[in-house]
Amino acid sequence: MKHPFICFLLGLLPVLGMAQGLSWHSIGPELQVYPTGIIPGLRAEWTSGEKSTVHLRIGANLIDHRDLGVQDDETGSGYGFTLGYRRFFDTDYKRWFLGVRSDLWRNTIDWKNAPGTLLETSGTTEITVLQPTLEGGYSFALSDHWSLAPTLAFGYEVNVVTDGAEVGQGPILLLGLHLAWR
Repeated sequence: MKHPFICFLLGLLPVLGMAQGLSWHSIGPELQVYPTGIIPGLRAEWTSGEKSTVHLRIGANLIDHRDLGVQDDETGSGYGFTLGYRRFFDTDYKRWFLGVRSDLWRNTIDWKNAPGTLLETSGTTEITVLQPTLEGGYSFALSDHWSLAPTLAFGYEVNVVTDGAEVGQGPILLLGLHLAWR
């Protein structure tokens, strides 16, 4: 378990280095969907400079790889957290932004091969997943206190610790929506 944590921290050293000048910004639910799953979570964000924010999300990962993983059928769930950084193009933390984020998930995957046949095999795999991504989005002001930000993120899902049979990993594309109260 030491290696995923070290990789996670190394990937976020720039974000952690900015932590000295943070001030509270917003909190709210966030939802990301991807072709083989859904990630609901709660996200907190802090400002760091005139145009930058850092965020922390805790959440769940609901997975349905179907036959797109290594095994014929892979489903499961897990929990984890995200650390990230956003750079806005305007000084009011609204409108267009680009960011980087890294997720660390602890997932349980139930898998089957040749399901529904006499040759069916099955098992459970525990994985720790590191998921660095780049994101872009637009933050809409809904009122003085509420904002809504749709996002598009692209990255790579890496199974850094696997206890059981190999299961799916690889490139990932995520559509997201973040509702924030300031």
